[in-house]
Amino acid sequence: MGVIINQSFKNMITTYIGFGIGAVNTLFLFTYFLEQEYYGLVSFLLSAANLIWPFIAFGVHSTLVKFFTSYKTRLEREKLLNLVLILPGLVAIILGGIGLMFYQYLIDYFSGENALVQPYIWLIFLIAAATAYFEVFFAWSKIYYKSVFGNFMKEVFQRFCISILLFAVYFKLIGVEFFIYGMSAVFVIRTLIMAAYSFSLHRPRFQLSFPSNLAPVLKYTVLILLAVSVATLLLDLDKVMIEYYLPIENVAIYGIAVYIATVISVPQKAMHQIMHPLTAEMLNKEDTRALEGLYKKSSLNLLIITGLIFILIITNVNQLYELIPEEYEISLLVVLLISLVKLFDNFLGNNNSILFNSDYYRIVLVVGLVMAVLAFLLNILFIPRYGINGAAIASFIAIGIYNLAKLFIVFKKFKIHPFTVNTWIIFGTTALFSLSFYYWDFSFHPLINIILKAGLTALFYGGLVYFSGISKELNLLFNNIIKKLSE
Repeated sequence: MGVIINQSFKNMITTYIGFGIGAVNTLFLFTYFLEQEYYGLVSFLLSAANLIWPFIAFGVHSTLVKFFTSYKTRLEREKLLNLVLILPGLVAIILGGIGLMFYQYLIDYFSGENALVQPYIWLIFLIAAATAYFEVFFAWSKIYYKSVFGNFMKEVFQRFCISILLFAVYFKLIGVEFFIYGMSAVFVIRTLIMAAYSFSLHRPRFQLSFPSNLAPVLKYTVLILLAVSVATLLLDLDKVMIEYYLPIENVAIYGIAVYIATVISVPQKAMHQIMHPLTAEMLNKEDTRALEGLYKKSSLNLLIITGLIFILIITNVNQLYELIPEEYEISLLVVLLISLVKLFDNFLGNNNSILFNSDYYRIVLVVGLVMAVLAFLLNILFIPRYGINGAAIASFIAIGIYNLAKLFIVFKKFKIHPFTVNTWIIFGTTALFSLSFYYWDFSFHPLINIILKAGLTALFYGGLVYFSGISKELNLLFNNIIKKLSE
């Protein structure tokens, strides 16, 4: 767990820096520098690209992590690397051709009040293709347990570049149209840099030769493609459907609430970069005991960290909305429901890594497809009736059931679960602090109010966790940080 905590901490710091930059972009720069409909346009383009890139990647980024350590010779590993480089390109060509065939249909689809999307439809494909190859090269670095640079490129680089572009819009150095094209170019540049870094770790020998066990590799790839696509669909379907039922400005309003709640996902994303390959290695070695230990520890540590973040969000959300333009204000219900979903995701620990690197990913695929259909139907039912609140309710129900199903599958197949006595202590503490601090406000400027309340909440919560000794790993990490700072 030491390697995990070390790299996870570095990744978490990097990710939070990225999220900090993203928060400034999302809450202030986009809201003050762009008109609301253009902010909605940007949110829609990115959400639509997120729905497409898993199909282009074709699951090879997960395939690389699962099978790389199972090969014993360099030659077989080279063949696998060739496969993961070539396959997304072939898929991109096929999807691009289909897009060209139906391009006029897409133009006609985005007519009426959301015609603003029409000139930029092709950028959805460009961003999706760049993101797909970025994930491939990121996985390339993960198999060598080098996730920090890739995490920096994923979380910090693109957001920082977008900040520069937004300031360029504000100072009238560029127009909104150039900004949108420039933002798309950032995704391409990011991929090229990540490719160069990955090749520095392992330069492949390009040849039209694939692994000897190509059939099971491709079978896994196809099924993982569908599973990852379903997971992505559950995350971004609501935004795309909001664009269909409501004016495009609502995508931006909903997107702000989702971004606030997504801050809870940062620790999980940081820990996942190193947990995923380690879980794959444990499964390849059939080390169930080590796997169970990792499952429980990852779940508890993520729950402790994200419990605090959940408290900070829920207790400060009203003051946060006082800092942004009134037209972006949204009900607490959306933030609460999406935050609960993200908290549940973190509680799962390395559950996804266990399932997607085991022989039971087929079951997850079936469950995921059912949940995707359920999410689609719930959005159709709730968005016309309740607006963006309806989208949050649909996501909460569908993803909640999906997570419960994944917990049950791991327990049924591996006879392991993430629950400990400390799990219930943290759940109870999180609920108690959320209710207690939500109604406690200072009569100061909203920003000062947030800083004071967040500081006191973190102090009380952190002190309780540290002195109770609930997590040995987090206490050790804290002690090491204090030791280094005091040297």
